[in-house]
Amino acid sequence: MSNTPPPDPLSLMQRDGLPDPLRALIKAFPRDGWEENPNYSRLIAFWLDRHMMFRRLLDQMEGDAQLAMDRVEPPETYKRKLSRFGGMLINELHGHHHIEDAQYFPVMAQLDRGAAQGFEILDRDHHSLDGILNDLAETANTVLRHEGDAAGFLDSTAAIKQRLDAFKPLLNRHLIDEEELVVPVLLKYAPPQFR
Repeated sequence: MSNTPPPDPLSLMQRDGLPDPLRALIKAFPRDGWEENPNYSRLIAFWLDRHMMFRRLLDQMEGDAQLAMDRVEPPETYKRKLSRFGGMLINELHGHHHIEDAQYFPVMAQLDRGAAQGFEILDRDHHSLDGILNDLAETANTVLRHEGDAAGFLDSTAAIKQRLDAFKPLLNRHLIDEEELVVPVLLKYAPPQFR
């Protein structure tokens, strides 16, 4: 008999969205009406823009890896781009998650007790994403340190591409769930500290 716990259906690796009880606010404040809501703030716009930046960086990194694998882009050009965009993605995501966990989520969980479990789920996502980001950084460093044969460079580039491809749906799942919980809370309660 195995002592392995069953998979957590709310983990980032398992879920395909937030459970229905946590979707009550997104039903009351659907995405297509956010910008017209009188409580839509500069902070919400900035925060959503950060999420869009993460998505664009990931798209950029996937495209750059493919160009390097197709030998359209020279290894040194690819390494410069990987260092720049990879460092930006990893550092900005870590900082973004830290601010959310330390500052935003505790306040929002107090504003709407019904959404508190959702903020716990998002916090757990951040810990899962930290491990993935660390692995991504190590894999990127392997590419950046590579000197020599083309086959080895292509193998290490294929490894980073594989990790980016696996990371993208997880990050997108997290960002969508976060947006559909955070923005409705801010629209409903319009806390002055988040204006």
